Amino acid sequence: MADRQKHWETVYSNKAADRVSWFQQHAASSLRLIKGCAGTDARVIDVGGGASVLVDDLLDAGYRHVTVLDLAESALTVSRARLGARAQLVQWIAADITRADLPAAHYDVWHDRAVFHFLTDQADRERYVAQVLHSVKPGGHVIVAAFGPGGPLQCSGLDVVRYEPDALHAEFGAPFRLLGHQTEIHHTPAGQEQEFVYCYCVRT
Repeated sequence: MADRQKHWETVYSNKAADRVSWFQQHAASSLRLIKGCAGTDARVIDVGGGASVLVDDLLDAGYRHVTVLDLAESALTVSRARLGARAQLVQWIAADITRADLPAAHYDVWHDRAVFHFLTDQADRERYVAQVLHSVKPGGHVIVAAFGPGGPLQCSGLDVVRYEPDALHAEFGAPFRLLGHQTEIHHTPAGQEQEFVYCYCVRT
């Protein structure tokens, strides 16, 4: 965990948040999926949200119970500075998602864009899924976006796992009922294309 944390602290300390490959000016797909499954009173956690603008978009849309979790405190600092006074409306958690202390049956929506594919170790993926089972309410929704089969083999200097939609959902298993999936081609600030697969399901 210490090595992972050091890696991401270095990334956000040395590179502007709008120059990392996963940067989006607006998290349109994520926001649309969240709006489609939960109203503005929902408790939403954005896992690996760091410097992402999804939190801005959620606040703009009227969501009142938003948590942003990231391994890198420096990434959370970027978002807090960008939001200014509105940062007080958000709960911020600096932690490794595979080991974070999250409340039980608390969240209505779990969102993750570009964390799960970094979990190349099966044990870490199992701990991640256990966290979802622990902290998402029965009937809550889970939205996970990872690199698709046409995505890169590495990101930010780290190996990743690429997923077909069925394989991504299979990591979560029977406690989650698949509602749908979609593919998105993300254009990085450097002008490259990355294939993302979004899977969204409900915790049964």
